[in-house]
Amino acid sequence: MTMHPQIENVTRALSAAGVAGEVRVLPDSTRTAAEAAAALGVDVGAIANSLVFDADGEAVLILTSGAHRVDTDKVADEQDIAMLNRAPAAFVRLSTGQAIGGVSPVGHPTQLRTFVDTALASYAQIWAAAGHPHAVFQTTFDELVTLTGGSPVDVA
Repeated sequence: MTMHPQIENVTRALSAAGVAGEVRVLPDSTRTAAEAAAALGVDVGAIANSLVFDADGEAVLILTSGAHRVDTDKVADEQDIAMLNRAPAAFVRLSTGQAIGGVSPVGHPTQLRTFVDTALASYAQIWAAAGHPHAVFQTTFDELVTLTGGSPVDVA
């Protein structure tokens, strides 16, 4: 079976980082945290949403628990960012190589400045998109921080 190129990128990135996490391709969409949680039979908070923001023209990735929303004003103030706005689809694809709804924490053309929601630490296992709206991989909070070089931040 041929894998989608973005799923292959994510799989390579996980392997290169020494992560044993297996990418699962599901029959139903995992485009939203609610869809992913339902497909996997887990709490919505255990889904790591990969959200791309435009931070003064720089792509910033915020990995947030599916149970809440990013407080952009709070994050901007705490991280010394003048303007932090949700990025449009073309900006997301240019920055990550992936489409909204399938953006993974890894497998991007370049390293993105990343913030990892500390709320995810309360889950022993979390799930993240794997480069495609039907693909996910299982990970942990500590692993996400290491994989992305991210900074743990209270984003809500």
